[in-house]
Amino acid sequence: MLNEIYHAIDPVAFSAGPFTIYWYGLAYMFGALLTGFIMYRTQKRWGMGYTVDDVMTLVIAVVFGLLIGGRLGYVLFYSNGYYFEHPLEIIFGQNGQGISGMSFHGGLVGGIVGGLIGCRVLRLNPLTVGDAAFVGVPLALCLGRCANFINGELWGKPTDLPWGVVFGGSAGNIPRHPSQLYEAFLEGIVLFVILYALSRRKKTPPQGAIMGTFVLGYGIVRFLVEFVRLPDAQLGYLAGGWLTMGQVLSIPLIVIGAAVLAWSLWAKRPQRADW
Repeated sequence: MLNEIYHAIDPVAFSAGPFTIYWYGLAYMFGALLTGFIMYRTQKRWGMGYTVDDVMTLVIAVVFGLLIGGRLGYVLFYSNGYYFEHPLEIIFGQNGQGISGMSFHGGLVGGIVGGLIGCRVLRLNPLTVGDAAFVGVPLALCLGRCANFINGELWGKPTDLPWGVVFGGSAGNIPRHPSQLYEAFLEGIVLFVILYALSRRKKTPPQGAIMGTFVLGYGIVRFLVEFVRLPDAQLGYLAGGWLTMGQVLSIPLIVIGAAVLAWSLWAKRPQRADW
């Protein structure tokens, strides 16, 4: 086949002696810092008065919630019952060799719970915090999806398109959709541009508008990209052979996001910094 693109990227960013740094870990770290930076700039523009310490406390709380929720979400929805028979591997990974497997949907719920706890401790309004925080979240997602591509995981279906990528290994030596990059662009760059433009309007968007737009937008993008992305091998297709677990979990996001956005536009509640 002409113009085949072969994936040959080392998932290790650099190593020194016993220390090894992976691109995936760097994506998590820089994604969290970038989200916190944009959140701080956004709330400052809105006149909310959060300090750098407030923002860092919230970022740490959200990251812990995201990691716990993402792992538990994978265990509940994607492991096909494996971890119920091997519960210790939820924490220590298979045979003690490290943890693999995270779910965005679980991470989203965990991150929200962590953020609510942080808001409670700091006595900040969670709706205002959520709107300011979600402006930068798509960029973190973009970095994460790029890291998925670097790792050669979560690839798409076979394709004859000129940008198909041969991932090799268990993906085989056939060109596949680089679905990780589709998501990086759509749920990362495109969604960020929309949310950033909304946050920059002269009239501050009502509480919940940015959160609702993010959840709705992510749900739609994830549902559509799943059509060219292979489902997890241990689950396969659901609901008669065409829905994936990612699509099943995205449907509630679409409904919730639309409901939050509709409520926000109807209520027109102003952004406030109090609890």
